[in-house]
Amino acid sequence: MEKTSSHVWNSCLQIIKDNIPAQSFKTWFEPIKALRLEGNVLTIQVPSLFFYEWLEEHYVGLLRKTVKKQLGEDGRLEYNIVVEKSSTSIPYTTNMPSNGNGAEGKNQSMPMPISLNKDIKNPFVIPGLKKLQVDPQLNQNYTFENFIEGDCNRLARSAGYAVAGKPGGTSFNPLMIYGGVGLGKTHLVQAIGNEIKRTLTDKLVLYVSCEKFTQQFVDALKNNNINDFVNFYQAMDVLIMDDVHNFAGKEKTQDIFFHIFNHLHQSGKQLIITSDKAPKDLSGLEERLLSRFKWGLSADLQIPDLETRMAILNKKMYFDGIELPSEVIEYVAHNIDNNVRELEGAMVSLLAQSTLNKKEIDLNLAKSMLKNFIKNSSKEISMEYIQKLVCEYFEVPIEMVKSKTRKREIVQARQISMYLAKLHTKTSLKSIGAFFGGRDHSTVIYACQTVDDLIDTDKKFKGYVADIQKKLKMS
Repeated sequence: MEKTSSHVWNSCLQIIKDNIPAQSFKTWFEPIKALRLEGNVLTIQVPSLFFYEWLEEHYVGLLRKTVKKQLGEDGRLEYNIVVEKSSTSIPYTTNMPSNGNGAEGKNQSMPMPISLNKDIKNPFVIPGLKKLQVDPQLNQNYTFENFIEGDCNRLARSAGYAVAGKPGGTSFNPLMIYGGVGLGKTHLVQAIGNEIKRTLTDKLVLYVSCEKFTQQFVDALKNNNINDFVNFYQAMDVLIMDDVHNFAGKEKTQDIFFHIFNHLHQSGKQLIITSDKAPKDLSGLEERLLSRFKWGLSADLQIPDLETRMAILNKKMYFDGIELPSEVIEYVAHNIDNNVRELEGAMVSLLAQSTLNKKEIDLNLAKSMLKNFIKNSSKEISMEYIQKLVCEYFEVPIEMVKSKTRKREIVQARQISMYLAKLHTKTSLKSIGAFFGGRDHSTVIYACQTVDDLIDTDKKFKGYVADIQKKLKMS
């Protein structure tokens, strides 16, 4: 049977789906369409230039391998990039469904523009201004510069930066940032707002929490000025709504936000929202509102890994003009792994204790002062134990892992041991290399990268690492 572009691409997707997280697959691969197959060249269509750049930066190796597997060693992949609409267009209006009763249907047409020279009551400043002026309600300390990038937030940060450069003009509208408490949602969305205000000074940008919006709506109902309330919000160029999960159960507030959302979206204005869960997991919100949250991009913030936590602390110390021993920063980052807010709080507490007691900050003081922050700490995993566990799993002698041999099974055990040592201990790369036969830090970096690549592309290898990880957690 002759291969078609759809057949080849679907076969590629089956492999890709097995090798990346479900959310990443849904975000970056489900929107792709197979266009044509000419000889050994498969052409796929991606929705934007940003989309293409993200694939090339993060998944090029996986794509190359899967295409070659389907089309042979000469197999190639080409992209067809959909040119983004200009910011003056009205995105997503042509195919939006009506709910059948005419209510939503009316909201699909282009609304009449609101003059910024009429009297609009502004719930954030003194009402009755002749020209709409808005305090964006942004914390100037929340910027991209001090938002540390890591694997835990790379998608969200990159999407946020794209939105800041072209608000309302990307496919990320709305941009939904979700994740647990203290992971940086508010910081990131306010960084987007601050960047827009810095580069596009004429834009009306507003950050508001769900609770404040709800209270303003209640006040507007009491004072019989709902029209002014709606007109004010519909005049925004960028609306940042924090913690939309708190709309749960508030039907009237959801309804008014639904109409404001529709107006802004159809006018090509940018909506940025945060939540503690992904849209599909939110409860107590109307389905019509949830469906609109899914129109753009939903990106999650996860708990940062050790390197990212250390980078966050180093950046904070730099901005505060404080120098701390590297072992103290590594100790705090290793033991405080719940969220960024708790991590920074622990460091502030440590600095305060040092000042009050007039003591230099060292590792002993850090261990003493952080007892209240470290809960249920399990016994520390040592490199010796990791090495022993890996060698037992692959049935290789321990002394061989530290030797110079290049036998495949020994190299595999050594690289996995280095990878797990980096992941589960607070030991430096230099010390890990020295422990495994006097190797340097670059060897450790190469070993960790090799393991990461194999986890992404080799299901059997991924199973090996997962089995050993389970044994470590049970220890």
